[in-house]
Amino acid sequence: MPTLPAPLPRLLLLLLLLSIYSPTLATEFLFNGFKEAANLSLDASALITSNGVLQLTNDSKRQIGHAFLSSPVHMLHNRSVAASFSTAFVFDIVTVNGSGGDGLAFVVATSKTLPGAQNGQFLGLLSTQNNGNISNHLFAIEFDTVKAIGPFTDIDENHVGVDVNSLESNVSKSAAYYADGGKKVSVDLLSAQPIQAWIDYNGVTSILNVTIAPLPLPRPRRPLISHAIDLSPIFKEYMYVGFSAATGKLTSYHYIMGWSFSTDGVASSLDLSQLPLPPRQKEASPASKASILKTAVLSSIVTLLFIVLVISIFMYLRKQAKLSENLEDWESYYPHRFPYKELYKATKGFQDTELLGSGGFGQVYRGTLRRTGEVVAVKKISSNSRQGVREFIAEISSLGRMRHRNLVQLQGWCKRNEDLLLVYDFMPNGSLDAFLYDHDKSQQLSWNHRFKILKDIAFGLLYLHEEWEQVVVHRDIKSNNVLLDADMNARLGDFGLARLHEHGENPHTTHDKLLEVVDPRLGGLYPEQEIKLVLRLGLLCSQSIPEARPTMSQVTRYLDGTDGLTDDVAFVFSEADSMDLASRLSITSSWSGMGSRSLH
Repeated sequence: MPTLPAPLPRLLLLLLLLSIYSPTLATEFLFNGFKEAANLSLDASALITSNGVLQLTNDSKRQIGHAFLSSPVHMLHNRSVAASFSTAFVFDIVTVNGSGGDGLAFVVATSKTLPGAQNGQFLGLLSTQNNGNISNHLFAIEFDTVKAIGPFTDIDENHVGVDVNSLESNVSKSAAYYADGGKKVSVDLLSAQPIQAWIDYNGVTSILNVTIAPLPLPRPRRPLISHAIDLSPIFKEYMYVGFSAATGKLTSYHYIMGWSFSTDGVASSLDLSQLPLPPRQKEASPASKASILKTAVLSSIVTLLFIVLVISIFMYLRKQAKLSENLEDWESYYPHRFPYKELYKATKGFQDTELLGSGGFGQVYRGTLRRTGEVVAVKKISSNSRQGVREFIAEISSLGRMRHRNLVQLQGWCKRNEDLLLVYDFMPNGSLDAFLYDHDKSQQLSWNHRFKILKDIAFGLLYLHEEWEQVVVHRDIKSNNVLLDADMNARLGDFGLARLHEHGENPHTTHDKLLEVVDPRLGGLYPEQEIKLVLRLGLLCSQSIPEARPTMSQVTRYLDGTDGLTDDVAFVFSEADSMDLASRLSITSSWSGMGSRSLH
């Protein structure tokens, strides 16, 4: 028998090897929808919808859905080296109530049914009994929408993870993709929008890449996850490939719209134009939608009205509390009192826009009385007044009865907490000092105007000193207390320092009050005549006119008792230096060294 040429056995051996590897052992398929996909094995709640979408779960709680290729795939070469594989699929997770659960996974497993697997956070893959066992021979890429906290921990409620024999992921990343510029863009797995995923494993380099992107974006160049892992110990020679999903307390519809797979190079691209759309089973009818919308709108309106009502009541009560008054018993005995609420509204809440002027005494505001429409000036006196409040009110109530064409009429008063308010006639042309010290306005004051102003003030003082029922000493005559009405008639105002006296009475007499300034720390242990002598002598020595003061020889005779200092000794004070008793006695205290106290 003739022998064969040597090259022939080698050729036959090469053909035999080629017949063992590739194409017969390679697996490749493409599903642009699953309407005609008879070679899928469905388990539990999984089904194919009428338009060809693979639905793994619905809106029922605690369910599992499995869908695997019916035939196993050769995944281990020579029983030791994991095969390379590539897959691409489009999925869509649709929530029922805005909070979805629990997620889905691409799976490579030894069984199509995964017996004993649990729902919820186990995604229908494993259970508490076998989670983490090396005998599971399970590989999965999870798309998880619930953050598990035990017996394994997730990074968040929107992530992609690589699972090997356990739901404690080897590596996981928040769902996202890398744009061309390198920017990482988040992807919401519960957006109810289709998302495409690419999973590629190189059996030679043992590198796993996982990439996602929302439709219709093309595949990003940079994968979300690139992980070095040897799947050879995990895979058996033949494995099942498919999907698993589960719900727990929260539910979602988990859909697969298209699927491509290959162990012979890169998986074929899906034809996105041919992919079926997931049904919206729980979508309400138009009538139901209108009813739901109407209910929602009415509910929103009622809620809004309730909030507005609560806020309005709160603001009203707050305003009422702000305007409330607690009158002391004595206040009702004095006339001309204005309610605080009326003055508050008249001045627009004492806004700065209504401020006419300010000084050490306080502020003056323009106000409009709502009852009459009359414009008034409201003076808000500082709370640090040295005078007793009751005495102050008594005097201004008396002053409120004065009526004269050259006096600014005091219409009334108000006391609220520490605030003292006086209501005067409003003078449109302001005070005299504004004309005297403003160059432009001063040109308007001819001598005739100035002389008339002097006569107006003189007539006003004549009324105060001699014509009214009591003698009124103004004690603060100055240009800014001379106000000009609309016709430039002068009126004397600001009676804050005024004092009342009976006709025929000496206005400088101290009378029923010297002993009130004695230092209380003396405890009343002093000769009354001596303390009166010292205080009167101090007053006498503090007079502003030098000729009216006693000489030191007179002072020593008074102190020795050689000369007597009687109650009728005259005290002479100029109008400009006029001061109240307390101020004079404070000077006396300094002079006498007796420890008497000031009434400031």
